[in-house]
Amino acid sequence: MPYNFIVIVSDTLRRDFLGCYGGTEADTRNMDAFAGRSMIFDRAYSASFPTVPHRRDVMTGRYTFTYTPWAPLTREEPVLSEMLRRQGYMSMMISDTPHTLENGYGFDRGFDGFEWIRGQESDRWKTSPLSPPLKCDPSKIRNPRSMTSAHYKISSAWKYEEDRFAARTMSTACKWLEDNRGIEPFFLYVDTFDPHEPWDAPQWLVDKFDPGYAGEVVDYPRYEYVKEFLTPEELRHCRALYAAEVTLVDRWVGRLLERIEDMGLFDNTIVILTTDHGFLHGEHGLIGKSLIRENRFSYVPLFEEITHIPWIVHYPFCAPRRTDAIVQPPDIPLTLLDFAGAEVDGLDGVSFRKALEEKGGGREFAVASPYAVEGGAAAVQATVTFDHWSAILSGKLPQRVRESDSAVDGSSKRIGESEPPSDMLFDLSADPKQEKNLASDHPDLIREARKMLVKLLKDSNMKDEAISLWL
Repeated sequence: MPYNFIVIVSDTLRRDFLGCYGGTEADTRNMDAFAGRSMIFDRAYSASFPTVPHRRDVMTGRYTFTYTPWAPLTREEPVLSEMLRRQGYMSMMISDTPHTLENGYGFDRGFDGFEWIRGQESDRWKTSPLSPPLKCDPSKIRNPRSMTSAHYKISSAWKYEEDRFAARTMSTACKWLEDNRGIEPFFLYVDTFDPHEPWDAPQWLVDKFDPGYAGEVVDYPRYEYVKEFLTPEELRHCRALYAAEVTLVDRWVGRLLERIEDMGLFDNTIVILTTDHGFLHGEHGLIGKSLIRENRFSYVPLFEEITHIPWIVHYPFCAPRRTDAIVQPPDIPLTLLDFAGAEVDGLDGVSFRKALEEKGGGREFAVASPYAVEGGAAAVQATVTFDHWSAILSGKLPQRVRESDSAVDGSSKRIGESEPPSDMLFDLSADPKQEKNLASDHPDLIREARKMLVKLLKDSNMKDEAISLWL
């Protein structure tokens, strides 16, 4: 009997907040227990950045940053759900992440069924109350008008933990498993936007992480240099809000994992728990994962806090252990198709089945990048991770081809002006916080990293004129 597949994506889940990765700031007892019976990948990295490009990688098995920005899924792109259907799989998507489903983005394509848990972030779902309250000065909030017209309308009516999105999404997944008991093989894709901001865990849970705080609650902060708008106390509370949200996600992911256990599905189901990227909570002077100023958008370097992600896989009958195999999101479809017995050509991913079977496997290096074709004045940089090095490489700035970018939240923003960045190189073994740039000391490693990047771009069939920007 073929394996069932369950993929759980928790958006913006920083690996260093999970106990199984050494974190102590949040309570992640359920994910840690799951890790204790699974394989923990210590070298998993984002690929296409951020939210929508990541999901595109997971659905298509491609490094989609090589050919498209944040944009709807096209009809021409093969998707995992359709490829698995040809192998006899039933597929279901359950998601509260709005950006892949709203405005015709079409990431539900190919699934036999999908359920959209409404109301997250900018989702235009409810029209009342007209003026939901804010918890801080609106100048500290990213997109205050959008939030008061969407998410804050929903959250203002919440009373219980069960009202939150992670709770609703994981509960829906549990019900789907019960409703479809005995139908196998299946592919269940579960996607929660939490712990992405706005951070809205119950107050009693927040109080565990920052008791006695009486200042402004900046639950949806601007993406900016911290010194520009947050006090040290407010930044500390932002981190506490995030820790509470991570704890909330853990509680409800735990419910789903418990249901999988109770139904005996761990015996014949491969379960993958991961995220798309992390978040800066003051590291490198920033909060967020980009810069957004007066509707002008610029990417920031993709540091470890953003690119180095949790990746935990339960494979039936595999002894629990850790692995140094390098894996990235485009590898998920290839691995599942490998286990399903499908032969697929033309994709960028690499199956990590050998790693699960303790036979080696994994990549030589990892590449994480936003859309790398039309960088414009946003000065796009790509991060190449290899051995114990992290190289953040800048491309040549072409004449600006596009004027706007929808990344991060789906809203169109003008591409902001910025100075061309220089290359950076960090020794992660000696400098895990990436505080000392060694690029000038090791030009040979910068050249080597650039060769790795160009090889991946060529292997992904990027156009030559675009590759030339990185030479």
